[in-house]
Amino acid sequence: MKNISTSPIHSLKYICILILLTFALCPSVYSSPKAMNKQDFTVKGFHIDLRCEVMTMPALKNFAKELAGFGINTIIMEWEGSFPYNKHATISNKYAYTREEVKSFITYCTSLGIDVIPLQNCFSHSEYILRHDRYAHLREDRKEVSQVCPLKINECKPIFTEIFKDMAELHPSRYFHIGCDETYLLGSCKACAEKVQKEGKSKLFVDYVKAMCEIVKSMGKQPVLWADIILKYPEALNELPKDIIYVDWNYGWDRNHFGNLDNLFNAGVTFWGAPSIRSHPDNIYLTQWEKHFNNQKTFIPYARQVGYQGMVMTSWSTSGTYGFSYDTGWEVIEMFPVRYVYPLSGFRILVAAYGESLKNNTPIDPQTFVVKYGQERFGFTPQESEILWQTLKAPQETVTRGKDPKGKPVQEMKTDAIAVQRQLSALQPKKNNTEFEHLRLMNDIRVQYLSFKEIENRYQSDRFERGSAKTFLKELEPLIREAKMLDKRFLTLNKGFLHDEEIAEINRTRNEKLYTMYETLNRIVN
Repeated sequence: MKNISTSPIHSLKYICILILLTFALCPSVYSSPKAMNKQDFTVKGFHIDLRCEVMTMPALKNFAKELAGFGINTIIMEWEGSFPYNKHATISNKYAYTREEVKSFITYCTSLGIDVIPLQNCFSHSEYILRHDRYAHLREDRKEVSQVCPLKINECKPIFTEIFKDMAELHPSRYFHIGCDETYLLGSCKACAEKVQKEGKSKLFVDYVKAMCEIVKSMGKQPVLWADIILKYPEALNELPKDIIYVDWNYGWDRNHFGNLDNLFNAGVTFWGAPSIRSHPDNIYLTQWEKHFNNQKTFIPYARQVGYQGMVMTSWSTSGTYGFSYDTGWEVIEMFPVRYVYPLSGFRILVAAYGESLKNNTPIDPQTFVVKYGQERFGFTPQESEILWQTLKAPQETVTRGKDPKGKPVQEMKTDAIAVQRQLSALQPKKNNTEFEHLRLMNDIRVQYLSFKEIENRYQSDRFERGSAKTFLKELEPLIREAKMLDKRFLTLNKGFLHDEEIAEINRTRNEKLYTMYETLNRIVN
């Protein structure tokens, strides 16, 4: 064996080697997100959508506190008609907060270390503004009132200057989100169509957005907008302000779903990313839990890897598409969301997964997370938590004419949902029972819905005739009784989170087809 020198120089050399090996092999040093994560997001945000399902102020504050506990430092508030506008008070709806409430909410969020960014739509998704006669002259289309005509910059600038300043007065954030996604009506009106022929659709988009950004910048704010349209028309990028932040919303599709991201990467734009915990096709009858978990698993690590500076979890209360009742001349009497989604009160597990995803460099493993969550949050055994995971990963699809998109009959879908119902019924949480009751209720609503859709499929076929009305009526009677019990449970679980009138409206909408069929059959029989 060779003799090892004991000189001071050699001793120092070996000490240094030992120190380096210790740091290299010690997992507690390099597995820490703070130690490893050179691509940590500056903005760790959550988007609150109040287009429908306007939360009470106590619920809103409680939710902000919970978000802060998950490491969230930013909330993007899509107030819509719930904001208490001053000069443009026509826009505010019956659930609008007071200005004092909004101020207190933002002050409270600031105390939690949360920056509140306002989202004020000014182009697309502007039904809540354009439905009013006061703003009808700004519409792209007389009947489809979702979008501002982008050629009416001169008319829009003074109006949105007042609206933006009103919003900014209560929001000290340096950022101001102006929406501008899904501008499906670009080029619809005659004047816009003529401009498209001469200069292209991208010019329509960029000229209007540039004007809105100028308003934002005149207030000393930095504009934020959704990235889908500029990805479609990247040739317009150079005409927009260089400091715009583009939010790339991706709910589980290919990275280039809206357009080649490299076009914007090469231009050096600033990106925030946006996955979702409630999005299409989610509605009051279904939630695609596994899709949302996987969205976090894949998109958040990708965004971190390519250098997105922020991450904002979206959570949509509705599709953003509306139906309307009109009077003569397309005067809007009322507007209705095409679909409701189960309220945010039922999605804590996905919000917690988001918080966990932000803390770690490695992709979240949905099954591992849910199993751990079940044990820590509900007091389940590992085996019971595995069952919880199985219930969440069970497929939930829409129903059209008695089948899901892959052709699976509604009868089989109902059988699957009943199996989940039994699993959830057998699980007995030792704590946080209310949260778990939301999960049970969501699936029970689905079972009742699928039971109705099974009957409806036969009712809409050539098997239904007047003589069979009595048989159908008897089949519906237990569903009517169950609907009333589900209504009570929905009210109990969401009372104080939403306004009572909203809860009643959601229940009414959920059961409308059931009651209509029942009343029709009852008329035939009696």
